[in-house]
Amino acid sequence: MTKIIETHEINKTYKMGAEIIQALKSISITVEKGEYVAFMGPSGSGKSTLMNIIGCLDTPTAGTYILNNKDVSDMTENELADIRNREIGFVFQTFNLLPRASCLDNVALPLVYAGLSKSDREERAHQALVNVGLGDRTKHRPNELSGGQRQRVAIARALVNDPSIILADEPTGNLDSKTSYDIMELFHELHSKGNTIIMVTHEDDIAHYAHRIIRLRDGLVESDVHNPNPTRAAEVTA
Repeated sequence: MTKIIETHEINKTYKMGAEIIQALKSISITVEKGEYVAFMGPSGSGKSTLMNIIGCLDTPTAGTYILNNKDVSDMTENELADIRNREIGFVFQTFNLLPRASCLDNVALPLVYAGLSKSDREERAHQALVNVGLGDRTKHRPNELSGGQRQRVAIARALVNDPSIILADEPTGNLDSKTSYDIMELFHELHSKGNTIIMVTHEDDIAHYAHRIIRLRDGLVESDVHNPNPTRAAEVTA
């Protein structure tokens, strides 16, 4: 197996007034290409901080982070932005779609930064929407879609650059139960096609869709276990 993520004794501290907050304490984990991993933990456990570092939205105070054989621990903001655009597809709880843009334009946005031509961007964005079951919604705006459809658009946008990792932050947090199961079934399909998925959640039932669950508490890895029987949406709704 190919290692896609390696962290070595990652620490992260924040200064809040006179107080020093240690969000992460010597986190060392490895994620292989094609794994489906959930980060779990209560509020303040460090899971969001770890996600931000893995997503190249933040850098560690100490320690090393290797992403796809590149040391990104000390990269500049511009270097991190380039890595984010090429290597990571983000799916957020709040969808983060442009309200006045069509689904096609929302999905094509990362390709603008990648420098593709308009025709190439539209072709790839259309295919990404087809892949998430929204090939007939390309011209719709986000306010014309259901919550589940908006999250599918966000997933298509995350996939359009063929990233090394899909990073999903509470991807079902704003969805009802049935729609949540549909989205988790889509993640299962994406994983079965070889995508590496890292999901951050505080919900135990959502975490159990993943094949490996890493629990954090007080900035430390509390447990890191393989999940032998991942949940399938079909089982939940049967």
